[in-house]
Amino acid sequence: MASAELQGKYQKLAQEYSKLRAQNQVLKKGVVDEQANSAALKEQVKMKDQSLRKLQQEMDSLTFRNLQLAKRVELLQDELALSEPRGKKNKKSGESSSQLSQEQKSVFDEDLQKKIEENERLHIQFFEADEQHKHVEAELRSRLSTLETEAAQHQAVVDGLTRKYMETIEKLQSDKAKLEVKSQTLEKEAKECRLRTEECQSQLKNLHEDLSSRLEESLLIINEKVPFNDTKYSQYNALNVPVHNRRHQLKMRDIAGQALAFVQDLVKALLNFHTYTEQRIQIFPIDSAIDTISPLNQKFSQYLHENASYVRPLEEGMLHLFESITEDTVTVLETTVKLKTFSEHLTSYICFLRKILPYQLKSLEEECEASLCTSALRARNLELSQDMKKMTAVFEKLQTYIALLALPSTEPDGLLRTNYSSVLTNVGAALHGFHDVMKDISKHYSQKATIELELPTTTQKLITTNDCILSSVVALTNGAGKIASFFSNNVDYFIASLSYGPKTGSGFISPLSAECMLQYKKKAAAYMKALRKVQQSLEKISKLEQEKEHWMLEAQLAKIKLEKENQRIADKLKSTSSGQVVGVAQERAAVVTAVGQEEAAAKAVPEPVHSTSEAPDVESREDLIRNHYMARIVELTSQLQLADSKSVHFYAECRALSKRLALAEKSKEALTEEMKVASQNISRLQDELTTTKRSYEDQLSMMSDHLCSMNETLSKQREEIDTLKMSSKGNSKKNKSR
Repeated sequence: MASAELQGKYQKLAQEYSKLRAQNQVLKKGVVDEQANSAALKEQVKMKDQSLRKLQQEMDSLTFRNLQLAKRVELLQDELALSEPRGKKNKKSGESSSQLSQEQKSVFDEDLQKKIEENERLHIQFFEADEQHKHVEAELRSRLSTLETEAAQHQAVVDGLTRKYMETIEKLQSDKAKLEVKSQTLEKEAKECRLRTEECQSQLKNLHEDLSSRLEESLLIINEKVPFNDTKYSQYNALNVPVHNRRHQLKMRDIAGQALAFVQDLVKALLNFHTYTEQRIQIFPIDSAIDTISPLNQKFSQYLHENASYVRPLEEGMLHLFESITEDTVTVLETTVKLKTFSEHLTSYICFLRKILPYQLKSLEEECEASLCTSALRARNLELSQDMKKMTAVFEKLQTYIALLALPSTEPDGLLRTNYSSVLTNVGAALHGFHDVMKDISKHYSQKATIELELPTTTQKLITTNDCILSSVVALTNGAGKIASFFSNNVDYFIASLSYGPKTGSGFISPLSAECMLQYKKKAAAYMKALRKVQQSLEKISKLEQEKEHWMLEAQLAKIKLEKENQRIADKLKSTSSGQVVGVAQERAAVVTAVGQEEAAAKAVPEPVHSTSEAPDVESREDLIRNHYMARIVELTSQLQLADSKSVHFYAECRALSKRLALAEKSKEALTEEMKVASQNISRLQDELTTTKRSYEDQLSMMSDHLCSMNETLSKQREEIDTLKMSSKGNSKKNKSR
């Protein structure tokens, strides 16, 4: 399919290439025609120059003729002047001749006057024609130069376009060759992938059949053995113990430990801030050691003195929350019961802030009303008043969201599970707002301390107290920034960990179900420990059974040895004398005693019979037992080896199938990506081809427009030359006639 699309695209590219080639030929023909027209114009200009030279020669001959006529007129005038005195002397004698000469003179005068006027008019026409000819010639020469420059520019543009067009053609041909090679490789890879996919499909079909058969067996077992499905109902599913995630619990405990450290730093900074604020009230604007402070500040100081009873429970509540998160629990919002205690402590601290806020604002107003309070200090006090209001509001906002997070562990209907993530996000935003407010307080209080340092009545005690307050504010700012960044970095983990709980359900239904789940978890852990002990006991029993079999074999061997020894002693008694019988009997008694002790230790059964006739039976029995156990061991070993080989073969086959499936998926993804890249390249080439085609069409239209304009100018020039020729011919005819 991809090769057919590529062939179709290549055919389109070839068609467009042939079209562009034909257009290029037309463009070349137009340029050649324009060059021929310019050559014809040059020839016409040369002919015009020749005609101008002929006209110039005619004008020179006319001027020479005019000069001759002028000289002749002068001679005639001289002769006339000479003939006038002669006429006076012979006046009387020749009246008829004088009259004749007078008539001739008048005729000559008229003829001369006409010749002079005509000569002047011809001079004027010649001068005007010469000037017009020079002007037209200059204009035509300038137009010819501009046309030549334009023709040269158009030729350069045509050469550049031709060069660019050839480069584009070469590039397209090289890209076409590359794409053909790539398409061939892709076709080969596609064929290989088809073969692989067929193999994978066959393997997948086999696996599907195997899994479907296993599923049917599992469904039969579930239908027969399982009395009910507790995951179907959310009330029952909430009581199921989730899969224990030790890594999750350790990370949650680590995060809780970090939060505890941050809260401890904040508690320490808050204690210092309230305590040093109380010290400042005692010394400014009135020092309590010198004079009595105002009742407002006395009440404010009394309230600030109680700050530890409201601030320290925050640390204790966070510590209890940290201690409640252990490795054995399941930490989600429904199980963190201690978060409610921390929320209550935070609520009490908010009540404390609300109680001291009016006194704090009034105390700042009292400082502003003091005589030594400057306008800059008054502005800082007003800014601090606004900051204290913002600080109380931020704590109230934070307490609201923490109270919402504590609801699932006490009141399950108070907060929907879908709103957990938004509440956690708002907690992060509130912590960032607290950090911003503390930065403003730190900036404004440092400015206030700088202004108070310049007052003349400022004491060293006030400077020290201001430094302490400023250091506590800086510590608060740093702590707020750390806890805000810490929460922002872990908010995604908090949101993701909310799914840690009962599967295939919306979560815990109520805190009671969560508590029951934890109890079931403890019972399950105890049950697993009991199972582990039972397993250990079974392993000990199997080991003892093996030892028992071992000692039974040892007892049988000892029994056989005893029978052999009895037989040897009996044979020895027969061959020895009576004097030696006593020693042999004693030896036999000692051996019997030792064998009896061995049999008692091994819990062996009956004593052997001291008869010589039973020795072959004992040996055959020992051989039978040995052969039976050896055959049994060999059989069990072969079965074990066969089972191991089958399991290893099956495991290797499954692993190879999974690897081949993964490789097939990866190759499929790679091929799809390559096909996408190839289609993108083809579309890009098509876009470039269309853009080049459009640019060529635009340039051809521009060239055609230029050629039309040049043809119009040439036609105008031809008309002007024709008019000039006609006028020059008319002038020459007039001159000749004259």
